[in-house]
Amino acid sequence: MSVEPDADPDAHAGPAGTPDHPGAPATKPAAQRGRRSLQAAAGLGVALVLAGAITTAALVTGTDERSSVAERPGSGSAGTATVHKSAPPALYPGMPHTSVSVAPGSCGKGWTKPRAGVQVFDLHNTAASGSEVYLIDPRTGKVFGEVEGLAPGTSRPMLVDLGSGSYRFRCLQEDTDAITGPTVVVPGDRPQGPASLPVTQHDVIPPTLGYQEWIGTRMSDLVEATAKLRADIDDGDLAAARRDWLSAHLVYERMGAAYGTFGDADGAINGTAARTPDAVRDPGFTGFHRIEYGLWHGESAASLRTHAAKLDTDVRALRTTWTQARMDPADLGLRAHEIIENTEQFELTGRTDYGSGTNLATARANIDGTREILRRLDTLLAPRDPDLARLNAALDRAQAALDAQNHHGTWTPLGKLTHNQRQRINADFGDLLEQLAPVAAIFDIRRTA
Repeated sequence: MSVEPDADPDAHAGPAGTPDHPGAPATKPAAQRGRRSLQAAAGLGVALVLAGAITTAALVTGTDERSSVAERPGSGSAGTATVHKSAPPALYPGMPHTSVSVAPGSCGKGWTKPRAGVQVFDLHNTAASGSEVYLIDPRTGKVFGEVEGLAPGTSRPMLVDLGSGSYRFRCLQEDTDAITGPTVVVPGDRPQGPASLPVTQHDVIPPTLGYQEWIGTRMSDLVEATAKLRADIDDGDLAAARRDWLSAHLVYERMGAAYGTFGDADGAINGTAARTPDAVRDPGFTGFHRIEYGLWHGESAASLRTHAAKLDTDVRALRTTWTQARMDPADLGLRAHEIIENTEQFELTGRTDYGSGTNLATARANIDGTREILRRLDTLLAPRDPDLARLNAALDRAQAALDAQNHHGTWTPLGKLTHNQRQRINADFGDLLEQLAPVAAIFDIRRTA
């Protein structure tokens, strides 16, 4: 999973299988690209819209407009929408609107005529500091709606779908304890709309530590695999090197959630070349893809020994430093989405093919990496995502589509796929990416006190 700064999604591979990348060598951590595109889900002005099958839309302020991370269509899980400091008063015309105060002394005041159904709460922050606002079930703490980063003196709408039951607004001003408003009872017998239990920093520490330990065990596999690749090249056996290059590379690709913690080591081990014609000759282009280029473009074993030695050294150094590394627990849920997002952007477009034609093998390894994260998060995710079965089915479909292109260890290059095969794989990954978006939203860390 290799990422370039500000990569152009429309770029294509060069005629010899070498990506046509302009600019300087790309050495940014692989996770960074996905993190930028998922800011809406990661907590930078997020509103959780728990409105069943309602499609969420970006909220527009003046000329500032951003796309939302789309809600899973027809699902009961949380969708996300980008929000800004204020919103036009005409937003959601025709829907019932209720003005609600957000301040330590008046949290939730104004909601005096409770009703069931789809509706909008126009939240107004009268305090002197910013606030997060949740609409919760006072008994279970489940969140039905959320607005973050509500600045002083501004208003913002919260779109919700409410059933019968009890609700409270929880207002969390900056640097103060949470304040809960009065309990409001929605009458009738309508089933409650979608909701999600909040995930706290404490919740995600154990799975993060478990995943970090798992990465530590994979490091030894990676060191062993790269040492074998180096030995092949030192012995001049390039046929064995081409075989063992893929094995080693796939070990690395399965560790997708850790790339952000690898720091600069990721660029050295798995970075891509710049988009200038001779960029593959740049001394800053190192690691797996530099060796790949040489192995599949007729370079001699002697010319590749230095690159193999550097990769071996860099991998061993990463194993050593990993014992002191600390992953951010807040990132783990987001990484599941990022891995597949980067797969779609870079592997399924051939941007990281330097001659081996093994992008589909890398995509398959990325699915393994995503499954490992979800396995660690399953205890937390299962009670929060009612569509988890659909997510697992999407993983199975994407995996099966890729496995069909594995012919006893020889993978179909992207350019050899039929039109229907290419469409099927693209569609399966597009669906999988959509199914994973709520995971990123669910694991956005929320204050509860």
